[in-house]
Amino acid sequence: MQGNLKNSKKYDESNIDVLEGLEAVRKRPGMYIGSTSIKGLHHLVYEIVANSVDEALAGRCDRINIIIHEDNSITVIDNGPGIPVGIHHKMGIPTVEVVHTILHAGGKFGSGAYTVSGGLHGVGASVVNALSEYLEVEVSRDGHIYYQRYERGKTVTPLKVIGDTDATGTKTTFKPDATIFEETEFDFDLMLARYREMAFLNKGIYFSIEDKRPGQEQKVELKYDGGIVSFVEYIDRMRESLIGAPIYFEGAQDDKIVEIAMQYNDGYSENIFSYANNIATMEGGTHITGFKSAITKVINEYARKYGYLKEKDPGLSGEDVREGLTAVVSVKLVNPQFEGQTKSKLGNSDVRGIVESIVKEKLSALMEENPRDAKIIVNKCLASFKAREAARKARDLTRRNNVLESSSLPGKLSDCTEKDPRLCEIYIVEGDSAGGTAKNARDRRFQAILPLWGKMLNVEKSRIDKVIYNDKLSPVITALGAGIGEEFDVNKLRYHKVVIMADADVDGSHIRTLLLTFMFRYMRPLVEGGYVYIAQPPLFKVNKSDKSDQYFYAFSEQEIEEETIKRGWEKGKYTVQRFKGLGEMSKDQLWDTTMNPETRTFLRVTLQDAVMADEIFSTLMGTKVEPRRDFIKKYAKNVQRLDI
Repeated sequence: MQGNLKNSKKYDESNIDVLEGLEAVRKRPGMYIGSTSIKGLHHLVYEIVANSVDEALAGRCDRINIIIHEDNSITVIDNGPGIPVGIHHKMGIPTVEVVHTILHAGGKFGSGAYTVSGGLHGVGASVVNALSEYLEVEVSRDGHIYYQRYERGKTVTPLKVIGDTDATGTKTTFKPDATIFEETEFDFDLMLARYREMAFLNKGIYFSIEDKRPGQEQKVELKYDGGIVSFVEYIDRMRESLIGAPIYFEGAQDDKIVEIAMQYNDGYSENIFSYANNIATMEGGTHITGFKSAITKVINEYARKYGYLKEKDPGLSGEDVREGLTAVVSVKLVNPQFEGQTKSKLGNSDVRGIVESIVKEKLSALMEENPRDAKIIVNKCLASFKAREAARKARDLTRRNNVLESSSLPGKLSDCTEKDPRLCEIYIVEGDSAGGTAKNARDRRFQAILPLWGKMLNVEKSRIDKVIYNDKLSPVITALGAGIGEEFDVNKLRYHKVVIMADADVDGSHIRTLLLTFMFRYMRPLVEGGYVYIAQPPLFKVNKSDKSDQYFYAFSEQEIEEETIKRGWEKGKYTVQRFKGLGEMSKDQLWDTTMNPETRTFLRVTLQDAVMADEIFSTLMGTKVEPRRDFIKKYAKNVQRLDI
């Protein structure tokens, strides 16, 4: 053993703890829901809704209602058959109590009650129960309404009949435990995006989501008889379609059902969203590998057959055939194999071949039957191919080894001395003036500075060759050293914190949006991996008039008022300095407020919902003006800090 790690305490049988019931969930919640952040909070709702959706998949439910109450408790109601209430043959307690208090208890382990299901681990209801201040369940079945209450995972009332009914279904109400979660305020827009997605994936099933919180009251009803075709139309509503209605086909093989809707638009980015048993597989998996392989083969074969590609021409790449493609790939199967409880990647090896076979057969037939659409698709792919060839030399310059060995490192980059990427940070700073201050303020051991000047290219309206040659974006590509597009390799990233640092005004916000759009479209693993951060420089410095050594920084006038009252400073006895930009700060001020790891505040950019992220970037940076105007009207009242 190296180092001074010796522990003098004895280790014997008394050190072995056994966590009973749901104590393990409360002790290590992250193991079951990913985290106790806002993402984990919303995962609780998803687990309960997923149980209702499983009933819909089994053909026993067609209505699901979700309600956010005034106190941020949640109710989920479905019209399924209701959770069984009889005494469980093994546990000797009501089955509904088994489902809510015992891990890995459910009807999805080969009993035949469910053909396909998202909740295959059998931990959903019990985990939600364990992590809630309270949970109440009402089950309508067999002519009665049954009720039971739990608190922090423990049963506090026996199952009892509270009424009679002819209806069937389950009503679950729970309030997340504030001692577990970092915050307990639900995000209606995030929930709406998730359950709109569920409504698209479950054709004809009715969902409603209602917010009863004061000042936020609203209700949205969702039902899409067009299923994933409607989904693709919704995703692409900010873009111009090239081929009219989306292409749709489905197929089945070996108890596996494959559904695909796809459409080519006038944009330059690909948007492929994949699902397995209604679960968003953000990291893809075998179904996406099969889909990508098949469309590349089909379009190349068609292009060669009809003379779009000559014998000597190299084939179209996967990037070429997916430029401007929006697709939804949904598979349903009996025994899905996911990577971990978060289920972000499908691993069933046979699914690749099944998806590939179905796509090749159906897409080949559709292209032969619709030569006009096929010509538009192939010409779109050929345009991408030509742009890719033109950009190849520039792209090669972004490879990490070449970058580090050549003179192509950005001239204005002030690199750090640390070589371990895990310890390195790069600040992408708006403007030469701010960049100069940041260079003087930084800790050169682990902080690199890359100043950018002027507004860069809007990549939402540009092909990759324009992106690579752009004088504002190429320094970013080169400095990060991990490539771009399909060749982006996060393992080659030179800095594990990529910090966007811009002024806290309208122009700064625009710069941030342009950079985030670029990273989302061309370096998505950078965002998905949590490597991107937004620096939070303050707007004000407040000094006590009679004692210059007493001061604080603030982000808003309201914060100034609150803090001066808290400190007992009288009005007129302090001065307020407003920073118009980063360049106005001294190096010490910039270090103390924005760059010192011990005192700074960063916002970490995460990708909780890819569809929602795509929608926002398309709205803000796309070619259609009206959706952008509507977005601004809707959210303008929520702006908290804006320097006009």
